[in-house]
Amino acid sequence: MGGKIIAAGHICLDITPVFSERDRCGAVDELLRPGKLISVQPAEIHAGGSVANTGLALKLLGADVRLMGKIGDDLFGALVRDCLRRHGGADDLIVDPGSSTSYSIVLAPPGIDRIFLHNPGANDTFSGGDIPDEALTDAVWFHFGYPPLMRGMYEDGGAELAALLRRVRGRGIVTSLDLAAVDPDSAAGQADWAEILARVLPQTDFFVPSFEELSFMLDRPRHDALAALGGDMTRHLSMERDVRPLGQKCLRLGCRAVLIKCGLSGLYYCTAERTSVEKIGGRLTLDADLWAGREGVQPCFRADAVRSGTGAGDASIAAFLAAVMQGRAPETCAALAAAEGACAVTAYDALGGLRPLDQLEERIASGWAILRGERDACQPE
Repeated sequence: MGGKIIAAGHICLDITPVFSERDRCGAVDELLRPGKLISVQPAEIHAGGSVANTGLALKLLGADVRLMGKIGDDLFGALVRDCLRRHGGADDLIVDPGSSTSYSIVLAPPGIDRIFLHNPGANDTFSGGDIPDEALTDAVWFHFGYPPLMRGMYEDGGAELAALLRRVRGRGIVTSLDLAAVDPDSAAGQADWAEILARVLPQTDFFVPSFEELSFMLDRPRHDALAALGGDMTRHLSMERDVRPLGQKCLRLGCRAVLIKCGLSGLYYCTAERTSVEKIGGRLTLDADLWAGREGVQPCFRADAVRSGTGAGDASIAAFLAAVMQGRAPETCAALAAAEGACAVTAYDALGGLRPLDQLEERIASGWAILRGERDACQPE
């Protein structure tokens, strides 16, 4: 896999209490009640956020990656640095002594979608100036993740993020952008995301959000209608009615390729017409005949077990980006993304379940079962 990738943006410490199978329930209020003591197993503690999850996954998949996230000079920051150092990825961390390190408490009881308690910490002070020009000298790809959790990246209509991506693209570097879930009552939830995306997507080659994130920003009425049905909203969506219009709208806003993660419903991808695809960063050799005007749906593969969805979307993105860099066709890249996501959920952290792309291809070729419905999601543990 040739060329250096910069994974920049949000980074944090993920603290995940491990619940027992006896805590499996259908609704969170059945388990988490005021005054109740719940015995849990030892916590899983890992570096998290886009920089750690996608960046380290890319590294484990064989890419040459620089991890550029911002931490504080505190205990949580030392833990993040130690997690990245174990993978040889701590050298480019940015330390802000005046900020605290971001952290998330990840609640993932069996049978319930994840709940996050999140403090953005030093991510709120991240700016384009934290990516010096010299860091871009030998980069082929620049991946930025989670701007909704970074105040400086969504304030002023996303001007700072747009300027950063414009500077990067101006050097012939491919850009990709991932989003994050938004708390509707937070400052990020009150931001005009339609305006932000209209400013940012023309500077984005590959846009890789989730349906929940994107529908909140570009189709709030439909988002709220699906959310009101309860549970995981992706169980209720239609690829044709709900997802495809969002993907096509993103292309019209200016990005050149879109991959939308839709939970158990799979992945939707679409690409722009040839003249737009040919404008993808010149440092990457991309076959326009393979990539121009493509569209499709990739079902999820059946996971061997489901322990936690933490970082599964990031792992999918890592596999997708790695496959693109290897010159594979869009449908192959999407299939590998879905396969890596199915592997990622078998571990409590974002990295423990990862498999090399060639192993994923072998299993797909051997007839890996796809999901037909939520009850078919996994084998019993």
